[in-house]
Amino acid sequence: MRTIPFFLICLVIGGIAFAAALTLGNDYYFFAGYVVLQYVVLSTAWNILGGYCGYVNFGTGAFFALGAYSTVTIYTLIDTNAFPHVVPIPVLMLVGGAVSAVVGLGMGYLTLRLRGAFFAIATLAMAVVLETLVVNWDFVGGSRGAFIIRPETIAPFGSYIRYLFLIMLLLAVASLTIARLIERSRLGYGLATIRDDEFAAEAAGVPTLRLKLIATTISGALMGMAGAPFPYYIGYLQPQPTFALDYAVNAIAMPLIGGTSTWVGPLIGALLLGSLQQIIIVTISSAVNLLLVGALLVAFVILAPNGIVGLAHKYLQHKDDDFVGRRRTGLEAPAPQVESSPTSEAPS
Repeated sequence: MRTIPFFLICLVIGGIAFAAALTLGNDYYFFAGYVVLQYVVLSTAWNILGGYCGYVNFGTGAFFALGAYSTVTIYTLIDTNAFPHVVPIPVLMLVGGAVSAVVGLGMGYLTLRLRGAFFAIATLAMAVVLETLVVNWDFVGGSRGAFIIRPETIAPFGSYIRYLFLIMLLLAVASLTIARLIERSRLGYGLATIRDDEFAAEAAGVPTLRLKLIATTISGALMGMAGAPFPYYIGYLQPQPTFALDYAVNAIAMPLIGGTSTWVGPLIGALLLGSLQQIIIVTISSAVNLLLVGALLVAFVILAPNGIVGLAHKYLQHKDDDFVGRRRTGLEAPAPQVESSPTSEAPS
């Protein structure tokens, strides 16, 4: 399927989901659905670098927070009458994505020469440094946090949370389309060679550093765009929960549970794990979320290291249709049979 039909089909499915939430008549589903869609974007963005390229990024919370605090910065400037009009959410998302993309490019240039655990530690250190800067930056609230006053309603959607849900839904569709396009492009093939054997890819002439920088920039931009509407969603933004390691853990766990080899893996993992977390928050406690993530990670690492998508591939390979859907003809070469020796036959 080509990219444009895929994008349109995703839009139709998203429109159906939006209409179904409207028929339920309860805005809670929009609040919960926004978080799930947010994780769809974050896990898809993480997978562009972590799944396609094999570089584990623990800085998801930092890029997410950069997008959120870009919105807070613009909101503070508006509050001081530096700008005469309110900036729309889509523009804030573009600004947050641009800021996170620039930081992602700079981080990649400084750290992508590292590999394995060293790169992961470097991204975690970057998140700590950025959090320290924000905590000591009084213009955006510092350690005391910042209030964002959002309107109660917006035409023609009614409740403002419905508008935020629709914005995040469109971003999720765009993220999935971008990830699928990368997976099937020369960039995706180049990232796959880096993941399989980076030294061999360099020896074959693959521009590994340039491809990794592109992946880091795109991944950071999507994470920043996901964080830009968050201050309007939550209303009160603090550095510690915004830079929380929960975002990094979930963004890693969801692709691993769904499968990192394709664009659909993060989608499956985010829908499954994000929905379970929202149910647990309502029925038990939000403190159980990380316990759930840890238990599922251990289970999938042991039982299904390739995720749900890998399990589906393994199951389909044992069916009468092979993985690409072709019917087995039964004309395959038969397995060699060992003839029994005459001496081994029982005497009559």
